[in-house]
Amino acid sequence: MNEAETRAELIDPALKASGWGLVEGSRVLREYHITAGKIQTGGRSKPVIADYLLVYKGRKLAVIEAKSNELEVGEGVAQAKDYAAKLQLETIYASNGKEIYQICMKTGKEGLIAGFPTPEALWNKTFATQNEWRDKFTRVPFEDVGGTKGTRYYQEIAVNNTMNAIAENKQRILLTLATGTGKTFIAFQIAWKLFQTRWNLKHDGARRPRPSGRLR
Repeated sequence: MNEAETRAELIDPALKASGWGLVEGSRVLREYHITAGKIQTGGRSKPVIADYLLVYKGRKLAVIEAKSNELEVGEGVAQAKDYAAKLQLETIYASNGKEIYQICMKTGKEGLIAGFPTPEALWNKTFATQNEWRDKFTRVPFEDVGGTKGTRYYQEIAVNNTMNAIAENKQRILLTLATGTGKTFIAFQIAWKLFQTRWNLKHDGARRPRPSGRLR
């Protein structure tokens, strides 16, 4: 089988068997464009595309690099690590349809596994500690301005890191981004999630703490 056939006949059914795309709130993003490619003389460079991205409860949790079943499972590991580093994901997989290789970027633990984890299992692996406000913020989708403006991967990371800090009641938050990276757009998304969750309203008789945030 070539890679396309391996995905369709082996990897897609394996993901479905674990509930991906079936469990409410779970999504499998195929051919996910991480970057559109660097603008350079003569046009753009080749875009960075992940074979699969696993999403649950609005959060990107893991990337999968697929290879033909005629290749060794380890052929996709280096690419998957590169994608995970860009997206700041904790878990990555490489698969040739016959085997699945899992790597935890946080602990360094890696090895073959029998099957893909369920959405809930992968969520619990990524977020071992429960946090009510983190989950509330996550459930609010990014505002795409009527479908006219998508969120770039580093903007999503900045917003998620900020929301995690707020959920943990951290009082000081600093985001430093280069000129032209969309700091105003990031600030809007943060405000949007706070507004949609009514974070600033009284909760259990007490007003939520207000961290002093700064974008630079």
